[in-house]
Amino acid sequence: MHEGKYRIVVADDEAITRMDLKEMLVELGCQVVGEARNGIEALDLAKKLKPDLVIMDVRMPRMDGIKAAKMIGGMKLAPVLLLTAYSDADIIRRSVEAGVMGYLTKPVMKQDLSPAVHVAVQQYREIKKIKRYKVLLQEKLQLEKQQRLMQAGKAVH
Repeated sequence: MHEGKYRIVVADDEAITRMDLKEMLVELGCQVVGEARNGIEALDLAKKLKPDLVIMDVRMPRMDGIKAAKMIGGMKLAPVLLLTAYSDADIIRRSVEAGVMGYLTKPVMKQDLSPAVHVAVQQYREIKKIKRYKVLLQEKLQLEKQQRLMQAGKAVH
């Protein structure tokens, strides 16, 4: 598909789930650059490795996936795709509040994983572009404002 060589961190407290995800991702042409057993490890790996995506389970020891996702997003380290066996309204609400880019329920199938990975990475990149453009526009507006004030000051004198 469109994945190319996305660099991905996989975080799940179950080794078998991490292994299955890694296998599917490699088959999709992605590179799994790190594996974590909990949210703290996922956050540390995201800081260290700067992946294109973090795929993370919601329920993990030490720090759950939603809290880790909020921190990873807050630090602008990578987009997060959450995995869970549970899809109750509270988890979905908390996921949205944490700013995750996608949400998959277990068991994950390769045909579901492929578009979710691509959409999450591309949406995140598009949001980053828009935010950079916003900053440039704000700077340009501020500069024009200063120039008008200077011109108005010269016209008065």
